[in-house]
Amino acid sequence: MGYRVAVVGATGNVGREMLAILAEREFPCDEIAAVASSRSTGTEVEFGDTGKMLKVKNIEHFDFTGWDIALFAAGSEPTKIFAPKAASQGCVVIDNSSLYRMDPDVPLIVPEVNPDAIDGYTKRNIIANPNCSTAQMVVALKPLHDAATIRRVVVSTYQSVSGAGKAGMDELFEQSRAIFVGDSVEPRKFTKQIAFNVIPHIDVFLDDGSTKEEWKMVAETKKILDPKIKVNATCVRVPVFVGHSESINIEFEKEISASQAQDILREAPGIMLVDKREDGGYVTPVECAGDSATYISRVREDPTVESGLALWCVSDNLRKGAALNAVQIAELLGRRHLRKG
Repeated sequence: MGYRVAVVGATGNVGREMLAILAEREFPCDEIAAVASSRSTGTEVEFGDTGKMLKVKNIEHFDFTGWDIALFAAGSEPTKIFAPKAASQGCVVIDNSSLYRMDPDVPLIVPEVNPDAIDGYTKRNIIANPNCSTAQMVVALKPLHDAATIRRVVVSTYQSVSGAGKAGMDELFEQSRAIFVGDSVEPRKFTKQIAFNVIPHIDVFLDDGSTKEEWKMVAETKKILDPKIKVNATCVRVPVFVGHSESINIEFEKEISASQAQDILREAPGIMLVDKREDGGYVTPVECAGDSATYISRVREDPTVESGLALWCVSDNLRKGAALNAVQIAELLGRRHLRKG
């Protein structure tokens, strides 16, 4: 016996990826529903490579009674309205928006990092998926924290335009084409030209000069991994379609060498270590797109602190940063609590 699963926001980048990953990982679904806003009602979306097409249902009229799991990829505003409704009707919500991440009654889960925290989902019947840049970083940090206790993290991100949705991807494509043919470029989704440029600004600015994206990385890392870890982040949008990259500097309480870290990371769940100190001996966003792993390269000792490492971390943000992590949470929920299939 399998689950009845609804994907809310099924017509967006992440929603489509959720459907693809559910099919790819053969998640035990007895029934699958594609749900979205009224403007998408009646359109069809693919259920991965199964050949099955799903007719999109209107979220405003969808009854979650009898459905086991709802994967939400609809953004904070629709989630604020419909996630509590689904949860109250007995359906466990796994939400990809930022709405519930810092709610003390909602577990924020990366299955490779803090699986035991999922037991707290019964308080609200909601589980939160972390920010895309946080998800891949904590997968990299967890095994190293277990080995040598992380004191401080300084991270600079290189985040792809798909993190801003289809509009971000369209803007990069259209601006690149315009530049090649000599047309003018007008930013719409981003604050400045994104084609052939980088923008050190993601989400809104806060009073201390940081952006909300940077704050998310700090707060979410503390909630998922360890509240004692100090984190400083600089988040940058780059002209890459899919795949976030991060340059991470880590200070530890205990000594740990680069070779020890490589051995630990090589065996860690969810991680692929590709770290050859030669031309091309590292992973870039183009190579990680469509892959489920979090790739680690360029592991080396940081001589500016007593016990420090630097590393390069790359992952497909639509997968581990969003859809894959949500499906992994659903799998974990099934193993620990729902017990079907």
